[in-house]
Amino acid sequence: MNTIEKDQLYLAGTYGRFPLEIVSGKGSVALGADGKEYIDMGAGIAVNTFGYADDVFTSAVAEQLSKVQHTSNLYYTAPAANLAEALVKKSGMKKVFFGNSGAEANECAIKTARKWGVENKGEGAYNIVTLKNSFHGRTVTTLSATGQDVFHKNFDPFTQGFVYAPMGDEAALESLVDDKTCAVMIEFVQGEGGVNVLPESYVKKIFELKKQKNFLVIADEVQTGNGRTGKYFAYQLYGVTPDIVTTAKGLGGGLPIGACLFGDAVKDVLGKGDHGSTFGGNPAVAAGALSVVNRIDDKLLKEVSEKGEYIKNKLAGKPGISSVSGVGLMLGVAVAADAKKVVSSCLNKGVLFLTAKDKVRLLPALNIPYELLDKAIDALLEAVKEEL
Repeated sequence: MNTIEKDQLYLAGTYGRFPLEIVSGKGSVALGADGKEYIDMGAGIAVNTFGYADDVFTSAVAEQLSKVQHTSNLYYTAPAANLAEALVKKSGMKKVFFGNSGAEANECAIKTARKWGVENKGEGAYNIVTLKNSFHGRTVTTLSATGQDVFHKNFDPFTQGFVYAPMGDEAALESLVDDKTCAVMIEFVQGEGGVNVLPESYVKKIFELKKQKNFLVIADEVQTGNGRTGKYFAYQLYGVTPDIVTTAKGLGGGLPIGACLFGDAVKDVLGKGDHGSTFGGNPAVAAGALSVVNRIDDKLLKEVSEKGEYIKNKLAGKPGISSVSGVGLMLGVAVAADAKKVVSSCLNKGVLFLTAKDKVRLLPALNIPYELLDKAIDALLEAVKEEL
């Protein structure tokens, strides 16, 4: 049996995989088992921040693996402490908790907000307002937080205490916030929900209500964080400061990590025994993540913004392109054809795209060269034309 046959026989059928086995890669180019090269415009769903087999990243991980690959959180390790320091400096937050994924980071945020609610507003102040079309993870609780009906099937009973506001509807948001609300949890750019950017006026309203109603703001930066939008975190595009920030994906550069960052209001809410993770802050993973964080500087962030605008301009007004949403290198392309068929056609042309709802989604490595961007966008335009 080949890899695809073994996968289909032995692995749970939870993924709709493309008919491609990736065997190696370098930068933004993947090599398939079929011997063909593919331009990767998805980066492992915004994970491979500097692409495949990045020399700095692999060296950092390998060096740490030769020292200590793991120890429990009963002991201190330098990589976790150094990574936490770097994230605090990048974010303006005060403290960090490390887990293994975005869902775990969001679970930590939810627990923290609810404990804060009890301590500051009283028993029963556990409601969290999230937005329709949001996506916060696949655990039972983070699915409960996710504002999409398609994910709320077959897994009852869900965790109580979540209510969903229509994005952009300020009056509806205000009606949902009350004395039982401990937090409002938002993605500043909804990824899985269709690459939808929150309006500035709506964000302003959230923070006005925060002052009036006394609740926390949780920024889910699992996909938008770590330079993806042209700022280190997307909330920095709006000039606001959340109370809790969650991130994962691009932070690890290809290895599993999640981080929950705490601002002043909540930096000491969790005490000993309130939360934990066996693998959280793993030294090898943290060493790799630190190598990623340290290279996301102003120069790179400027390039990310410029590349995003370059792609938008290259697609604007072209046949079959209805609109382009998003910011930086997190873009959704609405096409006048079936997005899934367009992505499949691009695969045959040697380019790997993603989808988000009915859009083609672009999440390439932050350092992808313009030459590869040109080839990828040309393939996309050709595929759209063929599918019309």
